[in-house]
Amino acid sequence: MIIDAHRHYWDPSRLEYGWLAHAPAALQRAFLPPEMAATHDACILVQAAPDERETLFLFDLARQTDGVLGVVGWVDMEADDATHRIAALVEQGQGLLRGIRPMVQDIPDTEWLARPSLDRAFDCLRDHALVFDALVDNRHLRALSHRLTRHPGLITVVDHAAKPNIADREFAAWASAIARVAQVPDVACKLSGLLTLTGAHADEAAIEPFVAHIFESFGGQRVMWGSDWPVLTTHASYEQWKALAQQLVRRFAPRHEAAVFGATASAIYSLNGRAAASGRTA
Repeated sequence: MIIDAHRHYWDPSRLEYGWLAHAPAALQRAFLPPEMAATHDACILVQAAPDERETLFLFDLARQTDGVLGVVGWVDMEADDATHRIAALVEQGQGLLRGIRPMVQDIPDTEWLARPSLDRAFDCLRDHALVFDALVDNRHLRALSHRLTRHPGLITVVDHAAKPNIADREFAAWASAIARVAQVPDVACKLSGLLTLTGAHADEAAIEPFVAHIFESFGGQRVMWGSDWPVLTTHASYEQWKALAQQLVRRFAPRHEAAVFGATASAIYSLNGRAAASGRTA
C-alpha cells in the first residue's frame, strides 16, 4: 500500500485560510476528497489553517473518506490550556489524530520554536505519542534543533525537507543545517513539496542534489513520500510527482521504496491499526 504522508483538503467557504490570499489563484478554492477519488493511495491529512475547527473538519472528512488513515491537526501551542486542548483533540479524534503542526513558517519570530513557554505543549505531544510536524525552513532549523534537545523521544517529521531554496540553488547552508537535524534519532523527513520550490515552472533536474542529500542525511528508513496536494498542482499532477519520486528513490535509496512509500509513515504515525480498520495493509 502506498501512503501519501502529506495531503491537504480545504474549503475557504467554511474557514479562513489567510495564506491563500497570497497563493496562486488556482489554489483559492475548495479542494475536497472527490477530486482524489481516482487514486487508491491511502493518505494522511495535514492541517492548512491555524484553527482547531479545521482539525475537527478534517476528522469529519477522514470518517467519510475511504483511505484516510490519520490527521495532523493544529492547536494553539501557546494557550494557557494547551495541554487540555491537545487532550480534547485526541479524544475527539477517536484515534484519527496522529500529529500536531504549528505553522512555524508563518510566525514572524524565527526563534519561536525555542520559547520555554512551549515546553509543556511539546511534552504533551510526546506523552500522547503524537508526532510533531515541523513546517519550517532554513531560518528555523537552529531553533528546531534547540527544541528537539529539550524533548528526547519526541517524534518529529520535517515537512518538505525544511523548504530549501531550490530556485536559487542555495544548497550549502540548508544542507549543513538539515544534516544536523537528521542526527537526532527520532526525526524523519518528508520527501514532499520540492517541485513547487523550483521557481515558476517545475524543474525536475534542480531537485536531484537536494533529494540526494535528504537520503544521505536521513537514510532510506527515515524518509517518507508525500504529495503536498493540492499545492503540488501548480507544478505537476499527483501521478507525475509520484512517478518522479519513485524514480528518485530508486536512484538515491535503492531497496528502500517500500519504506519511503508507506512503511515509514505507517510506523512513525502508528497507522497499522487504522490501515487494518480500513481494509488495507501497511
